[in-house]
Amino acid sequence: MEAVSDFDGFHEVPTAALGDLLGREQFMDAGIRPLWESPRLAGPAFPVRCAPNDNLMLHAAIYRAKPGSVIVVESGDLDFALAGGNVCAIARRRGIAGFVLDGLVRDIGEIRELGFPVFGRGMIPKPGGKAATSPFYEPATCGGVTVYPDDIVVADEDGVAVVPAPQAATVLGDARAQLAREAAQTLDDWERAHHARVEKLLAEAGFEDFED
Repeated sequence: MEAVSDFDGFHEVPTAALGDLLGREQFMDAGIRPLWESPRLAGPAFPVRCAPNDNLMLHAAIYRAKPGSVIVVESGDLDFALAGGNVCAIARRRGIAGFVLDGLVRDIGEIRELGFPVFGRGMIPKPGGKAATSPFYEPATCGGVTVYPDDIVVADEDGVAVVPAPQAATVLGDARAQLAREAAQTLDDWERAHHARVEKLLAEAGFEDFED
């Protein structure tokens, strides 16, 4: 497996740039969204699976995930909160970069004040129980994407991308090159290239334009 030493480099990469480099299967569904206007979130995944009506394994994960990790949670339901303000405060204190949850939280006002990034499906005041266990260091499914330990999670207001760990160094390099090209291109340059491409595609498809 190709190691990635520069996790922080993904903080520079918007998910829209990754949209041009990864297949659709690496993007979580649109229901996983920022639950407050948080900064871009990026880091190696620490996947967790929580049973229905239970949040024990997320609460255990905050004491096991390495600093900089993004805790990614597969949830068994949308009826109970996986975490609240205190759990997010402890996670932040321990260096966790943020949460990406296929589920709900509570205390969103406290979480916002903490500045702790949380992406999920929404909020509910009722907390889940704490009884069911599942193994760590195994994949979890979140937003329709299977997330493996140390995959790179990048999340912003456009959505959540998951970069497979073996591809991460290559994808980061390609993304940086793409962003550099875009930064050097004016809007006029982009428009000319875009217009030409659109007209070429229309012609190849046999499109007949309207007459004035």
